Amino acid sequence: MQTINEILDAAKVCGSIGKAALRWQAREDGTTEDTARARMLGALNVMRQSARDGFNPELRSVSGRVGGQAARMLAAEHSDRFGILGKAGAYALAIAESNACMGKIVAAPTAGSCGILPAVLLCAQEKDGFSDDELVLALFTAAAVGRAIALQATVSGAEGGCQAECGSAAGMAAAALTELYSGTPSQAADACAFALMNTLGLVCDPVQGLVEIPCVYRNAAGSSQAMIAAQMALSALSCPIPCDEMILAMRAVGEAMPAALRETGEGGCAACPSMACCSCKN
Repeated sequence: MQTINEILDAAKVCGSIGKAALRWQAREDGTTEDTARARMLGALNVMRQSARDGFNPELRSVSGRVGGQAARMLAAEHSDRFGILGKAGAYALAIAESNACMGKIVAAPTAGSCGILPAVLLCAQEKDGFSDDELVLALFTAAAVGRAIALQATVSGAEGGCQAECGSAAGMAAAALTELYSGTPSQAADACAFALMNTLGLVCDPVQGLVEIPCVYRNAAGSSQAMIAAQMALSALSCPIPCDEMILAMRAVGEAMPAALRETGEGGCAACPSMACCSCKN
């Protein structure tokens, strides 16, 4: 299963992308599906703990630029007004802050984009009562999509810009969320394509070379991209560009980016005068 089309073919046999990915993973590891599920459940538990850790209001990164902001976002008086979208943004920020502060996270698909996938799934669970088993299957959906992106393009910011990190994470999360809400495999592929389309061209421009600014804030934004993409797909909107073509378009855009916009810290946010100083007010 190296392309989205191949994944969809496998899903026709298994019933969903998640089930197809679970079967493939067990076969690849030479183990049982129950063992593969248990391993993914371990990853889910790490994701959940990283969110808890990230909401510590005293959390700070070594640079002092990051930490405590997710807790502030969740506690704000207006936080309830934005519903699950606002909560997912806070969760994604918390997990990304936990990573920036050297906490334990699950790269999904990278450390710099680690907050997006768990944020949307954990918030969906809180809102609609999905079981951990259902979230585990959704993570297998995300894993299959992420693998197809990595094999056909890249998930490295140094190679493809942040579109390859937060964009890929949003695509993975959109597909996972779509299947979690009983969408079809084709709708999950459409959701991924929408998310990639809407993050196409996003550059990688870490301030002072740290995975802090703008990285953590892009995790929060990426969660909303994933949820909107899933909503469109679940509303029977078909992406006009097939998912595999969007993946290849992302690769082409990444290859066309100048080096200054691919994790070198020489352009974009990293080049802003106000970011030249090490001090930062949280």
